[in-house]
Amino acid sequence: MTIRKGEDFSEWYNEAVLKADLVDFASTKGFMFIKPYGYAIWENIQKALDGRLKEMGHKNAYAPAVIPEKLLSKEAEHVKGFAPECFYITHSGNRKLHEKLVLRPTSETIIYESYAKWVRSWRDLPLLLNYWNSVFRAEIKMTKLFLRTCEFLWQEGHTVHETGEKADKEVMDILGIYRWLVEEWLAIPVVAGRKSENEKFAGALYTTALEALMPDGRALQMGTSHNLGTNFSKAFGITFLDREEKKQYAWQTSWGVSTRMIGALVMVHGDDKGLVLPPKIAPVQSVIVPIVFEKEKEGVLEEARKLHAKLAKRFRVELDDREGYTAGWKFNHWELKGVPVRIEIGPKDIKNKQVVFARRDTGEKVQIKMENIENELDKLLEKMQKDMFARAKRFLNENIVTAKNFEECRKAIENRKIVRVEWGNDPKAEEEIKEKTGATIRIIPFDEKPSGKCFYTGKKAEVIAYFAKAY
Repeated sequence: MTIRKGEDFSEWYNEAVLKADLVDFASTKGFMFIKPYGYAIWENIQKALDGRLKEMGHKNAYAPAVIPEKLLSKEAEHVKGFAPECFYITHSGNRKLHEKLVLRPTSETIIYESYAKWVRSWRDLPLLLNYWNSVFRAEIKMTKLFLRTCEFLWQEGHTVHETGEKADKEVMDILGIYRWLVEEWLAIPVVAGRKSENEKFAGALYTTALEALMPDGRALQMGTSHNLGTNFSKAFGITFLDREEKKQYAWQTSWGVSTRMIGALVMVHGDDKGLVLPPKIAPVQSVIVPIVFEKEKEGVLEEARKLHAKLAKRFRVELDDREGYTAGWKFNHWELKGVPVRIEIGPKDIKNKQVVFARRDTGEKVQIKMENIENELDKLLEKMQKDMFARAKRFLNENIVTAKNFEECRKAIENRKIVRVEWGNDPKAEEEIKEKTGATIRIIPFDEKPSGKCFYTGKKAEVIAYFAKAY
């Protein structure tokens, strides 16, 4: 790493994700190539989340990536929200198509046309399907690897329910699972709540979300869960006969998280040496680096291989026995890639029946007896996971400030804070604040209530709102 995190955060981030071998720019402007190490992080995210969704009764499916324009246009608010971001297909070979096709910016419309055929009775409900795919959005001018690219990976859930109450429960259950994933696995604390009317998903009744704070003072949306009401079911004819044989429009939800979480991992935990990955999500939890001198070389390598075979039964562990690289070079290489624990083993360690553990997050080193190595590594990885979350939680708490008037709010936003205010819930005033500060309402928290007047209009406050600049 040649750029310090505290001096040029944006360039530090680009250097970190590229040099750690997570991703590369593709030849098509605005697109990225996710390399094996970066994809391995995504696979660990998938594995954790997919298991929880299946426990809830969701099943995976796949829908086409190409949507006829007429379908996208069926829900007016939805098409208005996504039209500026769409890629259109106009030709097949040299032939012009009779109707333009759209590369999916999200899959509601193509999926719901099929749901209208599949749902007939209350006995068909709930319909709980999840989709692992990629989506396409024309972000060519604002590309930032993992955070804003023209194609990115995500999962999108699309469910159908009998009643609004059941849809509400689905929305909150999913948001809870997302919070578990982000906080327990990625060690990133979040604030949870609803989006404002201006910021909600296009076509939704309401949107709930998780927001995290990045070190540059910008908020990053980590996951969303939407109650779509009956807006889409009315547009696409998703009806069912209820328990009294009466025709009803179905209630629907949609929800998703994406590979932008990998960007958040880098930003929240990384340092001037590169990535720092939480043990639960790290592709490699520990790397064994033999300290080799020519005289004892074969003996050290033999012991290192035995140690690798032993630890590989319980952990994701690598043995770096490559020729032609010094131990110091290997230390830097694995630190850049954020591997949680480095295990050093040399002639003296073998003689003393021990190894050295080096923590990536703190740099702390400790000698561990070989007979205790599995349990000690397990304990250290668990402690690191908790410590990393605690550090990030302190940062979040220290950077949420309360403002009583607009001037306090403006100054706090300039100082890269999340600003907590009592808010009158006025969409027009929200737009004015965005124009003046560049900040938007990121969250209206579920469990906080106002007690006074709106910080901006002076009228009676209806909710608490968190303002911040966002990615």
